[in-house]
Amino acid sequence: MSTEDQGMTHDELMTLPVAVPLETANRALHLGRTTGYHLARTGRYPVRVLRHGRAYKVSRYDLHRHLGVTVDASADGGA
Repeated sequence: MSTEDQGMTHDELMTLPVAVPLETANRALHLGRTTGYHLARTGRYPVRVLRHGRAYKVSRYDLHRHLGVTVDASADGGA
């Protein structure tokens, strides 16, 4: 089974950096590589995509919001 088929666990989602590469977001959203890049290029990706040169990035905030992931205040240092 490939990593694309596995998706991400809640713990993995919670430890993502502020901006993640499109391939990481694809995994979280259960999208294949080709489909994810096609959606990003055509402006139809499920969340906002940021361009940095030739690279695509997705913000952790947008990804969490789309997936309905909530941050536990105690796990976030009480912020």
